Amino acid sequence: MIRRREVLTLLGGAAAAWPVAARAQQSAMPVIGFLRNTIAPPFANLVVEVRKGLSEEGFIEGRNVIIEQRWADNQPERLPELAADLVRRKAAVIVGNTPAVQAAKAATQTIPIIFVTGEDPVTTGFVTSLNRPSGNLTGIVFFASGHLGAKRMELLCELVPKAGIIAVLMDPMFANELPAVEGAGRALGRQIVVVKAACELELDAAFPQMVRAGAGALLVGGGSFFSSQRRWLVALAARHAIPAIYDARDHVEAGGLMSYATSTSDAYRHAGLYAGRILKGAKTAELPVMQPTTFELVINRKTATELGLTIPQTLLVAADEIIE
Repeated sequence: MIRRREVLTLLGGAAAAWPVAARAQQSAMPVIGFLRNTIAPPFANLVVEVRKGLSEEGFIEGRNVIIEQRWADNQPERLPELAADLVRRKAAVIVGNTPAVQAAKAATQTIPIIFVTGEDPVTTGFVTSLNRPSGNLTGIVFFASGHLGAKRMELLCELVPKAGIIAVLMDPMFANELPAVEGAGRALGRQIVVVKAACELELDAAFPQMVRAGAGALLVGGGSFFSSQRRWLVALAARHAIPAIYDARDHVEAGGLMSYATSTSDAYRHAGLYAGRILKGAKTAELPVMQPTTFELVINRKTATELGLTIPQTLLVAADEIIE
């Protein structure tokens, strides 16, 4: 017969063992490192997209994979230590945007790294070939303003034909976008005023500068800083009554006028897919850099009305989505 005290002892021993077993099971799970230079709140959806991609490959967070998130909170100097921390954590794969991947690449030559970037990964030195990536990197290119800047300029001029002066708001880190944007503007007979901003104070000062220059419209360049400040960007454009085109639909959903871009969310879902395939044994060299095949034009009709703009029928027909 088992006495009550023995039962309690057995139960107590089992209870004590459960956390140990749970920790052992968790430590056996592969770790996906998610690294960005930005703050977390505006980009929580990107982690959700990575989870979706992983789940399509059979990996569910908490069940058979762990996602370790590291955010630099718009302090790029923190990225090297955050990347080193993921290396110490023995991450099986690291997923990140351009600045994050630069730090991860410096931290490890062995852990597979998946970049999600709007820049040319050959030019940045991430890979030597899109079809056969070398080293431990591969990823997804969604093309930021440098590649689509000329098209955005055309769309902006079509929507705001009377704007003789167009401001281009640029993050200095993405100065390589300028030639295509300025060239397209000049070809359309517009005067281009370039305003640079890399922090909140510079962003606040940028709009009065545009107004003083007589800008009748605005093209917002790419970059994670502008993405993290999208609600404030949209508010500033509204306050100064400047029609603007952006490089991501998130800005339009936040009240911005118009965007022409590929889907960043879909790019991160594919990053999750690639991470899952690597966990199954695929090598980075076997996973070619993915490039977008479709682009979407999104227009906010309410914002256009508030700005006193009439959306041309050609844009209404071309738009993939009209937000009312």
